[in-house]
Amino acid sequence: EIQVKEPIEKEVNPRLLPGELLLCEASTVYKYIQEDGSNRGTYGKLVCTNFKISFLDDDSASDDNEPQFKNKIVDCNDITLQCVDQIYGVYDEKKKLLTGQLRKYPEKLIIYCKDLRVFHFCLRYTKEEEVKRIVSGIIHHTQTPKLLKRLFLFSYASAAPNNTDGRNQTVMFETLEDWRDELERTKGNVKYKAVTTNEGYRVSEKLPLYFVVPICVSEESILKYEGRGIPIWCWSCHNGAALLKMSAFPKEQDDSTAQTQKAFLDGIYKTISKPPYELLKVDDLSSSLPSLQDIQTAYTRFKQLFLIDNSTDFWATDVKWFSLLESTNWLEIIRRVLKKAIEVVECLERQHTNVLLIEESATDLCCVISSLVQVMMDSYNRTKLGFQSLIQKEWVAGGHAFLDRCNHLRRSDKEEAPVFLLLLNCVWQLVQQYPPAFEFTETYLTVLSDSLYVPIFSTFFFNSQHQKDTNTTGESLNTQSGPFRFLTVWDFSVQFDPKAKAFLNNPLYAEKPKPDKSQRKTTRFKHQRQLSLPLTQTKPSTKRGFFREETDHLIKNILGKRIGKFINSSDEPPNSFREFYDSWHSKSIDYHGLLLPCIDGPEIKVWAQRYFRWIPEAQVHGGGTIAIAAKILDLMEEVQSLQEKMDEEHCQAISGDVHSIPLLRESARLSSLFPFASLQRQSVKPALPTSTWKDLEDEDELVKRDDEFVDLSGDTS
Repeated sequence: EIQVKEPIEKEVNPRLLPGELLLCEASTVYKYIQEDGSNRGTYGKLVCTNFKISFLDDDSASDDNEPQFKNKIVDCNDITLQCVDQIYGVYDEKKKLLTGQLRKYPEKLIIYCKDLRVFHFCLRYTKEEEVKRIVSGIIHHTQTPKLLKRLFLFSYASAAPNNTDGRNQTVMFETLEDWRDELERTKGNVKYKAVTTNEGYRVSEKLPLYFVVPICVSEESILKYEGRGIPIWCWSCHNGAALLKMSAFPKEQDDSTAQTQKAFLDGIYKTISKPPYELLKVDDLSSSLPSLQDIQTAYTRFKQLFLIDNSTDFWATDVKWFSLLESTNWLEIIRRVLKKAIEVVECLERQHTNVLLIEESATDLCCVISSLVQVMMDSYNRTKLGFQSLIQKEWVAGGHAFLDRCNHLRRSDKEEAPVFLLLLNCVWQLVQQYPPAFEFTETYLTVLSDSLYVPIFSTFFFNSQHQKDTNTTGESLNTQSGPFRFLTVWDFSVQFDPKAKAFLNNPLYAEKPKPDKSQRKTTRFKHQRQLSLPLTQTKPSTKRGFFREETDHLIKNILGKRIGKFINSSDEPPNSFREFYDSWHSKSIDYHGLLLPCIDGPEIKVWAQRYFRWIPEAQVHGGGTIAIAAKILDLMEEVQSLQEKMDEEHCQAISGDVHSIPLLRESARLSSLFPFASLQRQSVKPALPTSTWKDLEDEDELVKRDDEFVDLSGDTS
């Protein structure tokens, strides 16, 4: 039965956060459910505040049937203003991009979000005045350029009570001691020193207050070119080799200036490179990796594959999935970035060579490569606390321009590029290839990607530490005056309750073995493939499935050629690198040692949970990796329950921290993309493989003609 909920009679008001103001609203708005073309949906109220766009129906007021993974800040029918990507209006069944002032208001509103959700709102039954107010209000507050102080971040910080638990143990790298502790942890304090030269930002506003440089570099050198041309320490390897980054000099300079800068650089290089004891490899990332514009173009094409309006659109593009995916170039960019990181790892690990990464500002691709190298080489950065501290060190303190790259203020599309999202995609490749090596889950990474657009945390809403420091003073609603108290994204209790937070922890994380257990040698981990897509398969199934005959020809002719193209590409690593790569992959894996991702051909996959979670057609109900995880969690819950009973009997407290284990209700019906897509209704799918379905549609008329000549009067016995 198709049930359409009638307009609600009782008044439903939005749940407002501290500092959140209701700006405009419209009643009797019809929200479509995007599963098929049946126009099913529900009536409700559409509101716009200075924080979000929200749809309220009669279910919004009740707490029944709450999802197991509920976000306390952003509900499933909420869209933060920063999360809105594009807004389209439908006029006489034609879509038109909405910007600026409108002469005519649409009968239907389609909102595409940066987290890849798509919302369809019908405004035919809404009063004309309310339509004008809500449409113009939404466009104005999401599409027009903003001032930094107009972000909801400041409204919330001035109005919210400072009642966080204060137990955040993430190293923020805001003090000199934080840097000295990191130097000591990595044994880099023999050759490198933390400096205070930039106190008061006298060197550069782009650099953090404190950073680390080689011991031989003088304060005069740091001050000379506003921090440019200075090798800044990122991390030290166990063998003494170090990873460094440097902001390059502008390329267009007159001859005398260029000569002076070259002489300066030669002097700097000599402080690091002292053959044969200290070697240095300089890697200019602007020439060896795609440009930010290429990355933005690729991601723009890539995300279009997942912004699906309805089921019909999904199946229409399904037959061209592989060619569309390859044409975006997004997976190839991920592969190139991972390969570059492995090249750096080889220099540090095998050649014992210092590596200096160079980029124009050293705040974009330098952050990606240095972070990946540290995740691969240092098991501490594969723990939750370590990974969060790494993001603080390389991205937040490192001066990545989150405000510009995410285009939070809608100032300039030219500066926009999904650089941090690129890192999360690369880390996900490692997480899904080697799950026991990471203390966190892919759900944790997905939550981080969503948090980019939640403006109550300061972590992803400033271009630099200087910009944050200069904007922390202001009027507070609770006190007469004082600095803003911004929240950090690492306090996940703000967004989730303890049961939901449990989904961020990997229950199968391989704890670091204690020294006395030396015989720990693990066998090679065989990782699961995401989705039943030919692109992600390297071994054919021994059983012939329903779609097998349909895809046999496709795999041989299309996939085979593409794998060959990936493996034998012109930019294939040199022999020494290949030898290092193959040698590592031929050995058993130490989950607390060096990790190298598989980068050949179909090993680079689509991050299924993030990109497919809102598409019912891409979900497997009762299947996928969550089906295995559900059984394991049930077993762990039983073990924990038995442990508690034993402790009660012996009157002993449970030793150590015990993470709460999420209880997966009706685990047999869970979606493969749980916890973001739980217990969704299955969409109507073709009963035949897509290409066969299309062929049958083309032959529809022929079938009808044939039916006219069927003799039904004959004896069928």
